[in-house]
Amino acid sequence: MQWNGSQADTWGMPINAYGDNYAMGLLIIDEKKCKKDGFCARECSAAVINFSENSIPAILPADEARCMGCGHCVAVCPHDALQHARIPEAGSPAVQPSLVIDAARAEQFLRSRRSVRRYHAKPVEKEKIQRLIEVARYAPTAGNGQPVEWIVISDREILKRIGSLTIDWIREFMKNPQAVAAAPYLPAAVAAWDAGNDSVLRGAPSLVTAIAPSYARLGFVDLTLALSYLDLFAQTMGLGTCWAGLAAGAMENSAAVREAVGVPENYTHYYPIMLGYPAVQYYRLPERKTPKITFY
Repeated sequence: MQWNGSQADTWGMPINAYGDNYAMGLLIIDEKKCKKDGFCARECSAAVINFSENSIPAILPADEARCMGCGHCVAVCPHDALQHARIPEAGSPAVQPSLVIDAARAEQFLRSRRSVRRYHAKPVEKEKIQRLIEVARYAPTAGNGQPVEWIVISDREILKRIGSLTIDWIREFMKNPQAVAAAPYLPAAVAAWDAGNDSVLRGAPSLVTAIAPSYARLGFVDLTLALSYLDLFAQTMGLGTCWAGLAAGAMENSAAVREAVGVPENYTHYYPIMLGYPAVQYYRLPERKTPKITFY
């Protein structure tokens, strides 16, 4: 939508030259479509949309700083009457009912996700990794801060160095008998590595690490949600994943490993995930423990 910048309303905001659209603060309203039902104002989690009966919704300039840019106002309008200056219209497609999956399909999809520990040597195309991350960015973040960034490593030598440094850290860690008692799988991981098997990254051709800066108070939660989106969407692209727990433990305790992965010093939240084409196929949905639930 275009408007004539030479015209302005009483708040100093431009209005459409043809009188069809009204811009108030961050909102651009199509007056022909707007039903003045207030859905956008009621849905606004920051409560910054100014609305009264039979009025045009608006965010006053004084309230703009409190707007999180979450897009709920755009998403909830059933009339497609509202745009947000911070949210590109081209990136806000309508929900397509034909693509909505039912509960049975969703349950099988979620249950069929497996941790893949055997990969083909075939590299994962950069375009596919880009697509995965583009989808993962839609995961929710605290306050819609969107602090998550990504490091993608597909260089075999760097991956081998990360594995080697992780094993070095494990060897040091295992000097504490209590540590071995708490993680009895560590000696086996070291033995497998010494025998020539990649027990750290399982031969995955790529390692994707989500990171967030220290100022993101809930950064670890933010990146975990983003990785979960990536993890699940990878299945639809014929890719397998496995959360790299050994490498994550080494990153948490070894500056050398963090440096090898490429984590900046001021990024205190991080977690790596293996990515590649699975060398195994699964046919059933194994049962899990019965959940313990307390209702009040």
